[in-house]
Amino acid sequence: MSTNPFPGIPLVESPLFSSQLPGLALTADEARIATDLHNVGYAVLDFPDDQIDARIERIKANLGPRYGIAFDDRLSDKTAGERRVQDAWKFDEDVRAIASNQVVLELLGKLYGRSAFPFQTLNFPVGTQQEAHTDMVHFSSLPERFMCGVWLAMEDVGPDAGPVFYLPGSHRWPNMTNALIGRRGYGRSLTSAQQPFAEGWRALCAHYGVAPEPFLARKGQALIWSANLLHGGSHQVDRTLTRWSQVTHYYFDDCIYYTPAFSDEALGQLDLRKLTAISDGLPRPNMYLGEVIAEKRVGRAYGTSLRRWLSKHLRG
Repeated sequence: MSTNPFPGIPLVESPLFSSQLPGLALTADEARIATDLHNVGYAVLDFPDDQIDARIERIKANLGPRYGIAFDDRLSDKTAGERRVQDAWKFDEDVRAIASNQVVLELLGKLYGRSAFPFQTLNFPVGTQQEAHTDMVHFSSLPERFMCGVWLAMEDVGPDAGPVFYLPGSHRWPNMTNALIGRRGYGRSLTSAQQPFAEGWRALCAHYGVAPEPFLARKGQALIWSANLLHGGSHQVDRTLTRWSQVTHYYFDDCIYYTPAFSDEALGQLDLRKLTAISDGLPRPNMYLGEVIAEKRVGRAYGTSLRRWLSKHLRG
């Protein structure tokens, strides 16, 4: 493969994708996944684990008591308890194994051009019923877009169970930042990191006229979505149904990792993340072009530039 002139863009998001694809040495199915991610921002695959059914049953048994839901009562309201357990990989080996699946890690590495590592898991017994949003306001990177989510269906999901939905092609829309919506984020507090950007997402949806599409998944199917893909959880029509699933969020090596909802990028004020890779338990420091970036250095470059500008323009 020829040298990539844009290593700071994920391969599947590159404007040169069509010319780069033949040199990626992908199988036919991997090429299909790559093309779907490039064109519409998501791709569906069968999760590559021959033990997945047994893992799913063990996860349900282990995590079930944590939700406060009467799963044994067929007519109980399954949405009445907790909707998620975060980072169950810390105590559940099957959650960790799903997040650390080597085939998925190798596939993501091929698709993005950098090694992937899982850093967060969320396990759900029911749907989220969340409004359309992107992961980028929660998890972003410098260079941008080196992040993705993988959602695994732990049972068949019908239209009444509040399926995941996505807006095809929305990964190409402007990514939401505080600067874009005229808001300061660094040092601020929020009850919801998504709330400040909701009006902007609704405006984009209305402008582009793209209708959300539900993912009526089969048990064992997985959905990879790009960092800027708008997605959410449909209204749950039948509250007696479950919708067991696991989301794993992945970053990629040699990046700065931060939360845009609490950052002002233009000022160099980043809410940095301190990450540990689920796959090997090792820290993943914030890096830029191979150099570890200490937290105290963030904003220094901006501050230095500002002082120089003031010195030059405000003399006398």
